[in-house]
Amino acid sequence: MFSTNQTRVTYFIIKGISDVPQLQLPIFLLVLLIYLTTLGANTAIFLLVCLDPQLHTPMYFFLGNLSIMDMFCSTITLHKALVIFVTGNKTVSFNSCIAQLYMFSCLACDELLILTAMSYDRYVAICNPLHYPMVMNPKVCALLAFICWVLGFIEVIPYVVLLLELSCYRSNIINHFFCDLVPIVKLTCSDTSVLDIVILIEGLLLLSLIPFLLTFISYIFIIVTILKIRSSTGRRKAFYTCSSHLTVVLLLYVTLVCQYLRPTSSESLNSNKLFSLFNTAAVPMLNPLIYSLKNKDVKSSLRRRLKACKCIA
Repeated sequence: MFSTNQTRVTYFIIKGISDVPQLQLPIFLLVLLIYLTTLGANTAIFLLVCLDPQLHTPMYFFLGNLSIMDMFCSTITLHKALVIFVTGNKTVSFNSCIAQLYMFSCLACDELLILTAMSYDRYVAICNPLHYPMVMNPKVCALLAFICWVLGFIEVIPYVVLLLELSCYRSNIINHFFCDLVPIVKLTCSDTSVLDIVILIEGLLLLSLIPFLLTFISYIFIIVTILKIRSSTGRRKAFYTCSSHLTVVLLLYVTLVCQYLRPTSSESLNSNKLFSLFNTAAVPMLNPLIYSLKNKDVKSSLRRRLKACKCIA
């Protein structure tokens, strides 16, 4: 629907992942499978971290927080896509759309911040192992996690408030499968100069660049420390302790760069949906798999839980 008077809309129409009728069922089944796998895998990681005393360490504490974020983020972004496939109803109210955008943005920021906290944990563990229990004590870990959660929900507020003040839209058809910031801003005919500045400062600098630099600096010190280890066995063991986290960080940042640091043409919006689908569906599914497949502690914990279940049965 295009508004000739260019007035404020009361609802949006979510275009969805694909308009091709023949692809609707395969895409629905694929998204549903990914979503259920994401919920199952992240729930398993979270329960293992909570139930197994051997996983009551800072790294797995942060991993449990990451699992919660991944489950919430996937639910917030994919539920509308699944509803569209089932009911065919593509409409969403303006307030619901902004609420979805806010929650997704908050959780995306939270995930970047918690990964930064995990990089600091790996830095202390490898570069200062003797003081690790004292530096990364339970109170410090809880405080870091609390700060990550709160900052994510606070720092997104300014540009969401500015987005609410936009007075008119050229169209209410969002070329996406959920309410994301870039497709919505693309539709507005209001002056977005202030919003663009806030997005640059909040989104690019505070929420993306600073966490990236902190993570990058942590890994510079980690790599330098690992290279100073004389034995090859010691170097492999040290690198192994942070390989899962490094893989997740690289996967997330590469996806974000491909998704957001691109021109906002109509063609790029179509391709951005693929990157966004990978970021909101595949990445949360891959995170627990990466940590479980590359981590002996998680695999041994899972085996112990399964054996305990068989004994009870």
